[in-house]
Amino acid sequence: MPLRELAVEQREMEDKPTEECGVFAIFGHERAAELTYYALIALQHRGQEAAGIATVDGEKMYSHRGLGLLNDVFDTRVLEQLRGHAAIGHVRYSTAGSNTLQNAQPLTFSTHHGNLAVAHNGNLVNANALRVLLERQGSLFQSTSDSEVIAHLIARAGYPTLLENVQDSLRMIKGGYAYLFLSDHQVIAARDPFGLRPLALGRLGQAYVLASESCAFETIGATFVRDIEPGERIVLNASGIASYPPASVTKRAMCTFEHIYFARPDSDIDGWNVHAVRKQLGRILAKHHPAQGDIVIGVPDSSISAASGYAEQSGIPLEMGLVKNKYVARTFIQPSEALRQAGVQLKLNAVRSVVEGQRVILIDDSIVRGTTSRRIVTLLRDAGAVEVHVRISSPPYRHACHYGIDTSSKGQLIAATHSVDEICAEIGADSLAYLTVEEMMSAFGFGEGERYPFCNACFTGQYPTEVYDTDKLYNEVRVQEVTG
Repeated sequence: MPLRELAVEQREMEDKPTEECGVFAIFGHERAAELTYYALIALQHRGQEAAGIATVDGEKMYSHRGLGLLNDVFDTRVLEQLRGHAAIGHVRYSTAGSNTLQNAQPLTFSTHHGNLAVAHNGNLVNANALRVLLERQGSLFQSTSDSEVIAHLIARAGYPTLLENVQDSLRMIKGGYAYLFLSDHQVIAARDPFGLRPLALGRLGQAYVLASESCAFETIGATFVRDIEPGERIVLNASGIASYPPASVTKRAMCTFEHIYFARPDSDIDGWNVHAVRKQLGRILAKHHPAQGDIVIGVPDSSISAASGYAEQSGIPLEMGLVKNKYVARTFIQPSEALRQAGVQLKLNAVRSVVEGQRVILIDDSIVRGTTSRRIVTLLRDAGAVEVHVRISSPPYRHACHYGIDTSSKGQLIAATHSVDEICAEIGADSLAYLTVEEMMSAFGFGEGERYPFCNACFTGQYPTEVYDTDKLYNEVRVQEVTG
């Protein structure tokens, strides 16, 4: 089986929304490529399918990208060839467009304004409609990624400066995004008007840096300055830094799943520490949805913080009942059929001496398809657990995400078609409980009835933007073109 098909098969066995992408930029440092590489290592959890870096030295652009993890794509020789004082980098998980080298980022272009590289975290809900429009006007696309759409819009905007062309193009796109643009003499960053996708600003000596998460700053010794505001654009160049506020009033709707699952625990996003939020989610879960058990265990790694909060609130001991194999990606390169069927056993192992004879309270952050939850419950029972009570530190995941998380089909979601009791039976647990939206939001300090500055569409179905059936629209336009 080809590697790409294996990646798809492994993804389908997952019971989590799959990571989006991670972006990083630096301007004004002689070791731009090297620092970008190390920053992307800190963001590797956000995408493991492809990676790339583009740099400029004021006259020429250099770039390298490839499929796989950063260590697969880069070595010392490659990094030494990426010369320059400014860089942008990207780690990718394909939410729009297949996992091919053509779709790896940063995407690079030669325009009448000079060299341009683009890196994007997120998803555009009107990408296919814009693609049809641009193709009608003569644009030729080199990839199937929605990230290429913005480059064509910029090239056609017709304003005298890159910033004006970027700003004009951003007015045409809808969805969630954190964009980085690298030209010969500057870096431009933009966050979507709702703040759906995260983006933070930092400083390293005289250089400025931008990243999807603040944990990237710690890795390279940079200092966190602030989060980029929804709708804000930032320009980094030889003159320093300039900020351009949103052109219109914005309505903040940060993706809640950044705090629930995606981000690293040591990151701070929009004023909240990820670990602290997850721990509070666990406390609230124990308070409102208790279970009779002997030990509390969390599903590694994203649920460990919530499990510690649950244990503290309930007074039930926290134990390490599951161990994660961090090198499973390598195992899947050329597996036997037997290993492929093993599924989650390659990723997690139950600690028999911990769970045998125990009533286990299993804390997890979400259930999406139900497949992995079922396998984990089975693992624990096979290791001797006498009861398994599952507690989820978020509400039921019932609706598809259109902003950069790989749950674009509602049919994939078990909570969309099953009640909580039915899901409990499906995964083989003794009991199952979720947080409500109100309980989840209280972890951030919000009371019932307050407006939440988060996107909870995957739980509620209330999307902050208009949502298009882009594939249907794209096909309908194509049929009209063919039939005249």
